[in-house]
Amino acid sequence: MPKSQAAKELAAKQKAEAKAAKERRKHSDNPKDWGTWKQLVETYKMTRKTDPAVLWWSIGGFLVPFIVFLVIGLFVKPWWIYAIVGIFAGAAGAMWIFSRRARKGMYARFKGQPGSAEVALSELDKKTWTVTPVIAVNRHQDVVHRALGPGGLVLVAEGSGNGVRQLLATEKHRHEQVAFGVPVITFIMGEGKDQVPLEQLGKTIKKLPKSLNSAQISETASRLKALDAMRPRVPLPKGPMPTSAKGARSAMRGR
Repeated sequence: MPKSQAAKELAAKQKAEAKAAKERRKHSDNPKDWGTWKQLVETYKMTRKTDPAVLWWSIGGFLVPFIVFLVIGLFVKPWWIYAIVGIFAGAAGAMWIFSRRARKGMYARFKGQPGSAEVALSELDKKTWTVTPVIAVNRHQDVVHRALGPGGLVLVAEGSGNGVRQLLATEKHRHEQVAFGVPVITFIMGEGKDQVPLEQLGKTIKKLPKSLNSAQISETASRLKALDAMRPRVPLPKGPMPTSAKGARSAMRGR
């Protein structure tokens, strides 16, 4: 049965929309629109700026396991099976090395920049943690970020001087008033005494002992929404100042 005119028009419209979406993704600067290959290429370009040796480290990560399995294949037959295993092991090794170097380069790129704590917080598992960047800021541009998950209610401040400590103390008091018994854990990101370096922040939060279950997290999240609704909108862009690095960390996560 021939298609009706309406069906033909609908098919043509859907085809045009799909083509337009593909063209938009092709020229998009949003990492979510990129394919896996482009994500890797863009991540490599950014990493190379702070780590020129990343290519050679990645090649080494491939060659070492590949050669090991190839040598084993010389003594254990059939050799070609070990060669294939070596290729897969080498690829895994190269990606592991590249991921670590890319993460290290990303931290080096953002260290010391306002809003850089969000880079570390973005590594928390989004299925279990909810991150709210820049919930408070003072006139010195000291900021406080928030994370809520199995490890508890966490406030992370970044800045310098007494101002950041006062800001963090104020936010801790506000959150304790609505948390109703949920402990409020605080960190100051930095290189000083009793501070957590940027590259250690995500690991430190991940290591917190589990103190909240899913029901407690949902209940606390509802109370935090009420708290946020009462505060004025923070007049500071969220995230590190050079927004292009958001692409780097998204690409490194493969999204």
